[in-house]
Amino acid sequence: MIDVDLVVVGGGLAGIAAALDAADAGATVTLVERRQHLGGLTWSFRRHGLWFDNGQHVFMRCCDEYRRFLDRIGAACDVVLQEQLAVPVLAPNGRRATIGRSRLPAPLHLAGAMARYGHLSVADRLRLGPAVAALGRLDPDDPALDRITFGEWLARHHQRPRAVSALWDLITLPTVNVPAAEASLAMAAKVFRTGLLDTSDGGDIGWSAVPLGELHGRRSAAALGAAGVEVVCGARVEQLRPVPDGGWQVVADSGARRWQAASVVVAAPHEATAGLVPVGTLPDVQVLGTSAVVDVQLVFDRSVTDLPFFAAVDSPVQFVFDKTSTAGVTRGQCLALSLSGADRYLGTRPEVLVGQFVEALGRLLPGVPRAGLVDAVVTKEHAATFRATPGTAAARPAPGMIAPGLAVAGAWCATGWPATMEGAVRSGRAAAAAVLAGTGAAHPPSVPSSRPGSGSHMRDVAPGRPRRRHGQAHASQSGAGRVHAGQSGAGQSGAGQSDTSQSGASQSDTSQSDTSQSDAGRVQAGRAGSVSQNGGLAERRPVPSPQEVP
Repeated sequence: MIDVDLVVVGGGLAGIAAALDAADAGATVTLVERRQHLGGLTWSFRRHGLWFDNGQHVFMRCCDEYRRFLDRIGAACDVVLQEQLAVPVLAPNGRRATIGRSRLPAPLHLAGAMARYGHLSVADRLRLGPAVAALGRLDPDDPALDRITFGEWLARHHQRPRAVSALWDLITLPTVNVPAAEASLAMAAKVFRTGLLDTSDGGDIGWSAVPLGELHGRRSAAALGAAGVEVVCGARVEQLRPVPDGGWQVVADSGARRWQAASVVVAAPHEATAGLVPVGTLPDVQVLGTSAVVDVQLVFDRSVTDLPFFAAVDSPVQFVFDKTSTAGVTRGQCLALSLSGADRYLGTRPEVLVGQFVEALGRLLPGVPRAGLVDAVVTKEHAATFRATPGTAAARPAPGMIAPGLAVAGAWCATGWPATMEGAVRSGRAAAAAVLAGTGAAHPPSVPSSRPGSGSHMRDVAPGRPRRRHGQAHASQSGAGRVHAGQSGAGQSGAGQSDTSQSGASQSDTSQSDTSQSDAGRVQAGRAGSVSQNGGLAERRPVPSPQEVP
């Protein structure tokens, strides 16, 4: 006996998008998530009265499906989007340059910034033009592009190591989550063409103005509840059993919970998905591997920069975001240092990382050595994304049906995008469309096209305009819910590991488990879209010791 039309396994962005599309088409939907919050890897936690995101996530204007997703969940008003691409790039010697665009049509919109990019010699700048032109002629869907690295291609096009480290990797590393030396040329071509070369405004950068738990967690819970989706958090799906008469039995928590569904969408990371679906229905997804993201978040007793974000060269620092407003800091400043492709940092103790990056940041910002460090938090996502190296395209199945009544979704699927929030949403919508088409739904959602579109209700900010708003706290911030654009927000992660390590002024050792620090905006187990809200933020206070949290 069928209990529900569709069970979605996983409450990340892919699962949420699939559930909403199916519910909007009239299906009865249950979404099951093993964590106590929605949003997958895009979540927030509360510590000493402040909100911290589990990494920094950004999007670009070309991310049309993600922007439509924000509209659908009522969160478009909670993000800001640059009017015009402008990325300040700092170096320890005090030199500063900007990666930006003019209002000229593509690809001329980048010419002025490249000509003035002071982190490269004049000779290296002159070599950029032919390489950019050749990159714009590549077809990201050409299978041959997945056989070599982007680094190899750049070398063939006369890009010297300095140009790779000081320019090309500033874009490749945060979007593909591996450096150009390892990245598949196919993925790099997609990023550069769609984000920077095909349109003049596609690379304008956007980010959340509220904690990610508010943006993706609480907002999604409300949208799912309004759509009639039953949301069950804190339930680990362990088995999918085909039913002889059609449909699937979904078994969770050692059999304590079961659902009979006409169809199932598994929207989980690739390793967890492979452990749930029948053998032989997926390619060898182990080939995809994983790549880590680490974030070092620092709270200072005073402001040390007026920049809303910046990148760095000749430094272990990659990207830095001002999180003062979203954290709820009323005095001082909170900066998030986002480190993509960060496997080498996974075994480093939090106090060591904090010391290393405070020192490195001080060489970029003169105000840091004069400031006091009030608090520090280190988050480590061991399996933030798949590892987009050559040869991985064949291991990425198309999002959609892999067996009768069974579909897969996730940013690791073959969406044409790297493991990004855009890719996650596209995969979820495609999976829902496939399921609904198979059931003869009257109005199945259209499969997302690869053509970038435009959103509607986001706030534009002028290039370089400071975004900090001292004294403003968020009274209703959720605990659900890097620059790493590759965070997909997949749910039901059975393979990855997330650490939250916290450090303070003194260095005595403690071991305190605090994996469920967020106390607001949670979806209650077994209740459709139910959210418990805990308003207000307590005043921050100094932290006495570092904590390693598994």
